[in-house]
Amino acid sequence: MKKIISYISVIAISVMIFASCTGDLDQIPVTKTTSKDVYSKASNYKSVLAKIYASYVIAGQEKGGGNADISSNSGYDLMRGLFNLEEASTDELASTWLEGDNIGNLTYMTWDANDPWVSDVYYRLYYTIALSNEFIRNAADGKISGFTDAEQTEIKNERNEARFLRALSYYYVLDLFGQGPFVTENDPVGAYTPKAYTNSQLFSYIESELKDVEANLPSPSECEYGRASSAAAAALLAKLYLNAVVFDAGDHYTDCITYCKKVIADGFHLDSDYSGLFNADNNKRTDEIIFPFVVDAGYTMSWGATTYIICGEVGSTSSQKADDYGVTSPWGMFRLRGELPELFADKTGTTDKRAMFYTDGQTQWLDKAIDDQTQGYFCEKWSNLKDDGTAASNTTSDGVSTDFPVFRLSDVYLMLAESVIRGGTGATRADALGYLNLIRERAYGDNSGDITDADMTLDYILKERARELYWECVRRTDLIRFGVFTGKDYLWQWKGGAADGKNVDSKYNIYPIPATELSANPNLQNENY
Repeated sequence: MKKIISYISVIAISVMIFASCTGDLDQIPVTKTTSKDVYSKASNYKSVLAKIYASYVIAGQEKGGGNADISSNSGYDLMRGLFNLEEASTDELASTWLEGDNIGNLTYMTWDANDPWVSDVYYRLYYTIALSNEFIRNAADGKISGFTDAEQTEIKNERNEARFLRALSYYYVLDLFGQGPFVTENDPVGAYTPKAYTNSQLFSYIESELKDVEANLPSPSECEYGRASSAAAAALLAKLYLNAVVFDAGDHYTDCITYCKKVIADGFHLDSDYSGLFNADNNKRTDEIIFPFVVDAGYTMSWGATTYIICGEVGSTSSQKADDYGVTSPWGMFRLRGELPELFADKTGTTDKRAMFYTDGQTQWLDKAIDDQTQGYFCEKWSNLKDDGTAASNTTSDGVSTDFPVFRLSDVYLMLAESVIRGGTGATRADALGYLNLIRERAYGDNSGDITDADMTLDYILKERARELYWECVRRTDLIRFGVFTGKDYLWQWKGGAADGKNVDSKYNIYPIPATELSANPNLQNENY
């Protein structure tokens, strides 16, 4: 059940972060009354916590992002920006709305410190961090000592959730920007210039926070849907460790295996229906989905989040029937770059059910232009349909009601296998092979797609991650970890703006801190930008 998000209607909280005010990253949230009044009641804490959760998928206090939380270039939510930054420049996504969505520079890997999407994601991440800091500050033992013992216990648990959500935002800062201002609840409230943390410093902080909260968050079986459990913290730690070399933190593949095994030991298993993980009833897939961003048209109506993905994948000028996806307003601006379907020997989905492509009237390859709408297959992975085949919401007025799985078990299996191949200990190659074949058997419906130990290479892992996880906001990170996001070792169509792809400068492995932020905080600088 989608419970936690419903509490955001109780108290509307906003933090004013303007485009060049690093000194205001830790302001007190303001409401119709005051922050002090809000935190005077124990019952209000859950409402504030719900707002922090919702800050990933909504942009303001009103329907569709009205009464915006922060001033931004595009006015959309954090998840819409994360999807663009993680997918638009990769071999998985082609956008045909380059100018209207201001996404041309992301698509062609030519962005700079003035890119609107780069700026929006940066400031929205720090908005979530600011909300979390204020919650944690007001959930300190001394602040809640006047509440009953039961109320104090509940708020302390919520404090751990806020710390997880803050760590998740800092993880995205680390992954996308490689550096950033560092602010916690212990820093002064008001205008000041925060210190800058390097990638290795951010890594150490996130690691420490997650280790601490992982031991104090509820187990998955005790956790309300949509909230952070101990398994969510373990999954984020595993992802942090998998990418540790990229973050200049050294080899942590054994640690990655350790935390993958923790998640697996919590009793998760692969859901039998791959497509059901991405429909409007995916809140029922708690057997596999470890932590989602909850999207509910009744409470978190957004033109971003999964509305952006689902309405964007359905063609407005193609022969697709929008009703087949639970969509009443198709936008039609997303296609797959040809390299993604090429990873499937059978592109019809008959053999490997993950090959969810609409091909009628479409060519696989984008030879003319990336924004030619007759080229590129449509993705059919995401849906606003419920299990019974009915639409969950009217997308024209209310957006979709499909949650976004941030962490799910198949990714954990893939992380463990990759870490084993890279030399991590704590699991064997036989263990890794077994987990990989579980993924294949779900996809094929039997063991006809099983691989052998000889097939289990890093090249296989990168391709299998694409087959399993495409359009789930991990591809850019994966390509960087494998050393092929930039450079010329792996070219895909329109990489770097060339039809057949071209060499791309390694500086694009990270996004630049926005120019407005550099002008406000002399502690920050962009190397090579």
